[in-house]
Amino acid sequence: MNASSHPPRCVVLDWGTTTFRALLVDANGSVLDRVETPEGIQSVPKAEFETVLSRNMAAWRIAHRVLPIYAAGMITSRNGWIETPYVEAPAGAEALARAIRRMELADGGVIGFIPGLTDKGVQPFPDVMRGEETQLVGFGLDHEMAVVLPGTHSKWARVGGGRILRFRTFVTGEVFSVLSRHSFIAQLAKPLAEPQPAPNWSAFALGLDAARERTQASGLLSLLFSVRTGWLAGNLGAAETSDYLSGLVVGTEFHEAREMGWFEAGDRVGLVGGEHLVEVYGRAATAFGLEPQLGPSDAAVRGSIAIAEIAERIGHAV
Repeated sequence: MNASSHPPRCVVLDWGTTTFRALLVDANGSVLDRVETPEGIQSVPKAEFETVLSRNMAAWRIAHRVLPIYAAGMITSRNGWIETPYVEAPAGAEALARAIRRMELADGGVIGFIPGLTDKGVQPFPDVMRGEETQLVGFGLDHEMAVVLPGTHSKWARVGGGRILRFRTFVTGEVFSVLSRHSFIAQLAKPLAEPQPAPNWSAFALGLDAARERTQASGLLSLLFSVRTGWLAGNLGAAETSDYLSGLVVGTEFHEAREMGWFEAGDRVGLVGGEHLVEVYGRAATAFGLEPQLGPSDAAVRGSIAIAEIAERIGHAV
């Protein structure tokens, strides 16, 4: 546990599909302690969410008694503990705070489920996010710009005027995972004796260039076969195919985002996420003529605390 002169204020939960993450937070928003387990919602039966929560927080419960809990992420989805209705974009932190759903726990505590967002302007069906809204609030909503949250389902959001104005999902990470593990590309990489210690940024840049410079007549489905033809022609080694593929799919995300009007060359773009993915997307942003602006690594915690503070101010606290 980190040393702090401030007592714990609350617990912030980021409970996703594959991971349970709980953060003990003080009045300044500093993380005093954390618990992380592989008990994501896909591995926990619906009737056992409270049991898992109580077990993982047992030491904090003994040391600090009952603390308010704020939960975000897929735990509020249809497959989670409680499905909270989406708040419709455009929306700011206050709209999220007003839509928090409270539940009393068996130990006398209270948990507040922070809702996700929906963008009904997306076709053919409304887009959705759960968890990323706290990252966006933690990044800041005052300066109008596009903010990218890379991940399995990467999000592009337009923020400004204190609100999340609109957003769009790209399933880039999932496409990369499936192709690199279960396609002909995985067969090319099989000669590798062991995982590579670091990305091959030259191969990644080659993939970015192919995606950025593609013509109207070519798209990702045809570009993907260049992983194989590059290897056959001797332009790609087996160790380079995965990073070249990464460049192709991330570059395609940026290419499509540009075509959709999310940015123009010379714009600033926010990046919020884990260190590795932020570096990957930072390189892609630079290649597309953008100026990356890195968000805080604890954006989700900052956002959850900001939403909790507003909930307290408007009388909707946990």
